[in-house]
Parts: sequence; structure tokens; C-alpha cells
Amino acid sequence: MQPTPAPIASLDREIESLAEFDEVVSSRGSLAQHRIQAVDLTDRTPELLSVDTAGAVFLGCPMDPDAAARIRATGALVFPPVPGLPFDPYRGLLYTPGELFESIVERGYEATPDARTYAWFQQTKADGDIFASMLRAIHDDSVSDALDELLVGARVVGVMGGHALARGTEAYEGAARLGRSLARAGFTVATGGGPGAMEAANLGAYASVFDDEMLTEACRLIAKAPSFTPSVTEWATAALDVRDRWPGGGDSVGIPTWFYGHEPPNAFAGHIAKYFANATREDGLLARSNAGVVFLPGAAGTVQEVFDNATPNYYESRGEPTPMVLVDRVHWTERLPVWPLLQSLARDRSMEPRIALVDRVEEAPEALARLAGAKAL
Repeated sequence: MQPTPAPIASLDREIESLAEFDEVVSSRGSLAQHRIQAVDLTDRTPELLSVDTAGAVFLGCPMDPDAAARIRATGALVFPPVPGLPFDPYRGLLYTPGELFESIVERGYEATPDARTYAWFQQTKADGDIFASMLRAIHDDSVSDALDELLVGARVVGVMGGHALARGTEAYEGAARLGRSLARAGFTVATGGGPGAMEAANLGAYASVFDDEMLTEACRLIAKAPSFTPSVTEWATAALDVRDRWPGGGDSVGIPTWFYGHEPPNAFAGHIAKYFANATREDGLLARSNAGVVFLPGAAGTVQEVFDNATPNYYESRGEPTPMVLVDRVHWTERLPVWPLLQSLARDRSMEPRIALVDRVEEAPEALARLAGAKAL
């Protein structure tokens, strides 16, 4: 019987790249009790045959069979890579746009890892196969771990809004300016990672390190493909062209899902935490928006997110309520009268100092700052 691994004391025992592996072996001379995630170790057989690996766990690390046998014999656990998958369930880092959209220019969106993973999900989500569901769960937990590591110490503002908002519209450009303002104020912008308002906010964060004219020009260029329908390939490559023209933009986070796989992820979020489970994705996005949430006009999904965020605020299950700013008075009081109900909930639990309704997107950053300085009654 294999011994039970001892608990890990700190994040410095996680190894998520070959460079980290080499540094640990060189500086510590031991891999005991470490967790090594999705690192190709086929060229590190001498190290694996010589260093202490007692209590270590190797998650999806390709390695020589002799090395695997040796480290198992010393008390390590080895979870081998799963062949034939279009994704790595043990991944240690978040996705990048280049990774998800790999080969899109040469072969089209259908050939990308993003599209192939969605196809795998469609094939397996209803077949009741415990192995497939386990792989999805492991993947999503790995993504959550990577997301938490990325956001340590960050002031995160979530930006929510409808996926149907088209490029080239005034509202799209307004959402982009919002993302830019938040990023320039030192916040990490986090969105649902998809098209529409989500893409606009991520684009704004990307543009935050350039002069103001860059965003205007970028919006003009991508407007040639206003929507991901009828062609995801044209829509995504227009965004990738902007990244190529202005490399090194500001970082932000996108948290999309293959549950809505017909909606592709946007290419402007530098870090993409893509999940299979939509419920995990939605709760995780709101829970990590520790500096507040801005809700742009949207339909059923955005309405759900308003109350998903209001519920823990109401019960104070995440500590002090986080600020909530709703943009577009007409939308939230007449088209979808969310605001009156939110006000009623807020009065009931003294949340009013943490919610605001503004007319224009340009007012949202100031409202967010005002609420962040307020004290709950």
C-alpha cells in the first residue's frame, strides 16, 4: 500500500513548469512532498532517478517508464497523462488566447483546441461515463487552483453584460472605455470571457497601456466582424490581428465556459479560466470580484448574475458586501425592472450603501469608488 501523502504547507511546493522543476531540483535537491502539474519530464530521467520523491504527486507529467516505476517505488503517486484528450485535465496554468485559438488562421476555428474540447464535451456530457465526468471535474478544479494563484493580492472588478452586444456600436465602445478606466485605476478586470460586453471590457483592459487613440482604432478594425455569427473564425482572427498590431497589452481575466460552447472565448483576456461546469464558473467569477461588480445591460444571464451576487451580500456569506453598480437606468428600471427589487433587498439588510444605479457607463468607475469608500450600516 502506498503511504498517505503528507499535507502541503505552502504554494512553493507546487511545480507547474520545467523551469520551476529545474530550480527546485537545483536549489533543494529534493522533490519530496511536491506537487508537479502537467510538466513534460521525458528529458529529466536522470533527475527523477536520483532525487528524493517521497510523498510527491505527479499529475499528468509525461516521463520515462523506468523513472515512473522508480518514483512510485519511493512512495510518490503518479497520475499519467490521459491519451486522446483535446485538453489537459491536470493543467497548472490558465489558458491563453493563443492556446485556445491555435491553428485558427491556417485551419479555421473548428480545428482549434477550444472547438475540439467543446466537441468532446458534447459527446461525453450526457453519456453517464464516470471517467469523462471525473476528467471534467479534475480539469475545473485545476483551473480554479490556477485562477486563485493568479489573483493573489489583486483588486478584482467584475464586469457583466450581454453577449449579444455587437462590435462597432456605441455601447460596445462604452464598455471598452469602462474596462480601460478600471485597468488604469489599478483594478484587475474580470469578465465572463465571452463575446459582446465581456469582450469589450477585456479589450479596454488590453488597451489600457496604450494611448487613447489605440482603443478607437482597435474598435474600428474589429467592427468588420461585428459578431461571432456567422463566422467565429473571422470574429476571432479580427481580434488576434489587433493583438498582433499592438502586442504587449494590459492583462485581464476571462472566465468562460464550454457549457455555452457555441459562444467562443474572446481573445483580449490575457488569462482565460475556461470551465466545463457553468455553475462553478459563474459563482467563481462573482466570488473573486472582491472590489465590486459593474453590471452593463443584458438579458436573462446578466439578471441571474445580479442576484447571484446580491444573495451572498444579503446573507453576508462572503464578509462585507461588495459594491454593485448597475449601468443604464431605463434598462434596469423599465425594460428589466431589477433595480426596484434589488433596492428592496438592500433596505431589508442594510445593503444600500453598497449598490448604485447610474445612467451612463462613464459614471460607473466613480460610483464604484464611492461605494468602495462607503461603510455598511
